[in-house]
Amino acid sequence: MRRVALAAITLSLLMPALATAASAPAQSASEAHARIDAAIDRAIAEKRIVGAVVLVSHEGKLIYQRVAGFADRESKRPMQLDTVFRLSSVSKPIVSAAALALVDQGKLSLDDPVTKWLPEFRPKLASGTAPTITMRQLLTHTSGLGYKFAEKPGTAYYQAGVSDGFDELRISLDENVRRLSSVPLFNKPGEAFRYSLSIDVLGAVLEKAAGKPLAQVVAETVTQPLGMRDTGFWAKDPARLAVPYHDAQPAPAKMDDPYSMPFGEGGRMTYSPSRALDPQAFPSGGAGMVGTAPDIMRLLEAVRAGGQPILKAQTAASMMRNQIGSLLAGPGTGFGFGGAVVVDPAASHTPQSPGTWQWGGVYGHSWFVDPARKLTVVAFTNTALEGMWGKFTTDVRDAVYESIE
Repeated sequence: MRRVALAAITLSLLMPALATAASAPAQSASEAHARIDAAIDRAIAEKRIVGAVVLVSHEGKLIYQRVAGFADRESKRPMQLDTVFRLSSVSKPIVSAAALALVDQGKLSLDDPVTKWLPEFRPKLASGTAPTITMRQLLTHTSGLGYKFAEKPGTAYYQAGVSDGFDELRISLDENVRRLSSVPLFNKPGEAFRYSLSIDVLGAVLEKAAGKPLAQVVAETVTQPLGMRDTGFWAKDPARLAVPYHDAQPAPAKMDDPYSMPFGEGGRMTYSPSRALDPQAFPSGGAGMVGTAPDIMRLLEAVRAGGQPILKAQTAASMMRNQIGSLLAGPGTGFGFGGAVVVDPAASHTPQSPGTWQWGGVYGHSWFVDPARKLTVVAFTNTALEGMWGKFTTDVRDAVYESIE
């Protein structure tokens, strides 16, 4: 991108008749790109991230593309545009879109009880009653389920041996759903937002509703129609897979396998990087996929632009619309299908427009779609958790808004 800007400036100097028309737009683009470049360069220079791929699309056109740092620092393998990342929760909008494609096809309904497809899935409240959980509640994380990593070791999710979908447990999807069904719900479905294994359960539903393995359902409904060739549940080319790192001083450290780190108030996050290379690992709809930044840009731009060729326009729009009413997923933030939705930018301390749809992944990723400004940003790193919610993410976000304004 820098070479393009330099060529434009050189051309204006060589052709005075075009200088007035050409130099100002070239300078403007160069200055805009420089802001985003600086945010990325600072994160690498300050040793907060190891490598990154950042893409910005505005009004349907890719206006910025930057590859920086290392995919593998120890072997000096540079980051590439087609580097494959462990997506963790960036899996969620993909699998959510697959579910909504089946809704569009009439194979599912958002108001279906989960027991229509998984008769044995009947987790109970503390009172002992087993309330109805709907597809909509799975999609919006209002099901009453939770995540093991957010709980203290020794509590119910640990005792039941539940997998978070990116750890080292080698069990089947059906077995993980069975274990999850045995632990108490945190609340009555529909009464609270709680980030959870709901999309893993959703994946099990998709298998039953379509009569096919989840990987095939996702491929047929989302990744193949969109040309997301490098996105799936296991890495086809290990040599292109980014090495994962975690926050450390004086520089990010390479993840062990397994790697465990404290999370939140007493929780514990456990990663298994080798899971991405294990075809026997169950397909986790919430955290188990791998893919590239350009592939995810294709999905997000398809949703922003009306859903074709995977979703009806109204279905695509519903993904980016707050679906949880007055409940909150964070300060000033609701939740749609596959990601959070900015309801109050001031409360969220963000320059994003109301209605911005966004999420990330614990291996070090973030993305957002601002429909009002026709803006989509994908920022992938191989550094957890800086690349998901550290200064890098806000610096890139703010630089993007400064550049388009």
